[in-house]
Amino acid sequence: MNSPLSNDDSPAETSAGLPEPALAAEAVGVILKPLARLMIDHGLQLPAMLELLKKALVEEAAGTFSLADKGTSDTRIALLTGVHRKDVKRLRDESSQPGGIAPNAPIAASVVARWISEPRYLNADRSPRVLARTARRVSAGEPDFTTLVSEISTDLGARAVLDELVRLGVVELREDGMAALKATAFVPDDGHRESFHFLASNVSDHLSTAVHNLRPDRHLAPRLEQSAFSAGLSVEQAHELQQLARQLWSSALQQFLQTASIAEERSQGDSGPKKRIRFGVYFHEQTQIPAGAQTTAVAPARTSKRKTRP
Repeated sequence: MNSPLSNDDSPAETSAGLPEPALAAEAVGVILKPLARLMIDHGLQLPAMLELLKKALVEEAAGTFSLADKGTSDTRIALLTGVHRKDVKRLRDESSQPGGIAPNAPIAASVVARWISEPRYLNADRSPRVLARTARRVSAGEPDFTTLVSEISTDLGARAVLDELVRLGVVELREDGMAALKATAFVPDDGHRESFHFLASNVSDHLSTAVHNLRPDRHLAPRLEQSAFSAGLSVEQAHELQQLARQLWSSALQQFLQTASIAEERSQGDSGPKKRIRFGVYFHEQTQIPAGAQTTAVAPARTSKRKTRP
């Protein structure tokens, strides 16, 4: 059964309403799940994410919620966002400096950075040495992976860091127990950069449209933000619908771009404010979880084995 989903069906003119923090928190919790997956996939950890969230809150409060002819003070931003006033001042000062804020490198990236820069972990030609996992596997004084990790942090075990680097595809664990750093470790190619750019642009604009339609003080017409939903599909039927979606998008894209080209030409002589627009589509599929099934994997409980005396 198909059902259209939308949050743009409210009247064009609407009176101001009260914020809905509970409903917003529920929605954010769902939105954060794919975001968490992106973070884990690419080594972006909680401290860096918290700093990025603070920065976004401060910038949005300063830019969107400023008072007419008064700007926005640090105190007002702290009141709107819950970010401590000291952090507000620091972030506003940093945002005015060239380069902005760089997130802290996770431990895995720091380990790789030391591996490719510290002379003890390099060969004579400055290439990264192949490292044994522990000091027990090498002669005294020889470098090993466990020592390398301990020089960065003692909070995480070397094995956990190694497993993560292997998962990321930047380290190869050989059959003899030696760890080898791949030549392309932590160096994104141009294709990755372009993909991340479109991820940021597309998702940001889509979410901005949905947020606009839910603003409690919205007086402008709602923006288009709709999707169609279907469930209970076989793998074959889901595949067919995906192919249909691609065909429909291809046709719509051609027609839209032709019209947009004409609109750009007609806009060149207009001296008024200019707008940018984005019109997109997506297709998502995932395996359904049966109603009542457990959605979170739970490790089996440990049972303690005690020897009983005869």
